[in-house]
Amino acid sequence: MSIGRAAELAHCIPDRERLLALPQEEFDQNIGHGWREVADRPGCEAAAADLLRDYLQAHPETSNRSLLYWHEAQLRGFLGDNDAAIALMDKSRVPAGEADRIGWNPYVDATTAFLRGDATALGKARQALAAVSPSPDMPPVKDGFIEMTTPHGRVMRMRWPMNLDVVDGLVRCFGKPYREAYGSEACRKP
Repeated sequence: MSIGRAAELAHCIPDRERLLALPQEEFDQNIGHGWREVADRPGCEAAAADLLRDYLQAHPETSNRSLLYWHEAQLRGFLGDNDAAIALMDKSRVPAGEADRIGWNPYVDATTAFLRGDATALGKARQALAAVSPSPDMPPVKDGFIEMTTPHGRVMRMRWPMNLDVVDGLVRCFGKPYREAYGSEACRKP
């Protein structure tokens, strides 16, 4: 490893062992903690993506690997490494034979189509996602939203189908960098 790369990693991840030792929920889902605290530092998205990869390697018992693959994929896509992002996104799919309760696979299809530059496939995936109905064990849709309570008791109000606003942003800003199409308010709001 070059001295410059070692200094970059020390700046981005000053306490790597602490981060790799975190429980998955804290490492992945707590805003400002885990891999997100690294990704929030300027110039540290590649280090955060590598940290996600290393966390998966260090924790083969991790139960929800697909979400970690997804977050690494997003970071790689933000960095313009579309091939790596697509390969990781494909690993995050709901396996055949399992119930896709929230339309995750059409969301993956839409995002990978965007990254491949395939507007036709993006449009088809958007239609498939828009047609997803909540499973009977989910809360009812009210005014285009569902409310779910997290295991920690927090009530989350989410647009239904989930991620449709993200996909609409990808459609509106097709051809722009993934970072912009994914995160820009101008892309997400008509």
